[in-house]
Amino acid sequence: MSRELNRDQTTLVNAWQTQLPEYLNPGDSAQVQADLADPDSLRIHINAAGRQFYSFDFQCSYMDPREVRVELVDVEREGRTVAESSTEIQELTGDYVRHIHECAQALASLTNP
Repeated sequence: MSRELNRDQTTLVNAWQTQLPEYLNPGDSAQVQADLADPDSLRIHINAAGRQFYSFDFQCSYMDPREVRVELVDVEREGRTVAESSTEIQELTGDYVRHIHECAQALASLTNP
């Protein structure tokens, strides 16, 4: 990362854990953890609401204090990895990536000195 984040990873994790649910669909839940391999990244696990029992794992990396890169790591249904190519998975992934970016914007005051 070109500039140091203004806050430590623990502070960011706590802020994300509090803020992200406000951007998700009703009934969805999220867990945010520090990425132990990368101090500029977070791991985000989202359980989708509904009967599909989908869960999504994302890596959210700060490119600079205001911009994040979000990558889908894994999608599971009832604990089994599923293909990411289906239209439904692609639509859900796109929605979650957008929500993660919105949350990052809302938390910019924490990372942008």
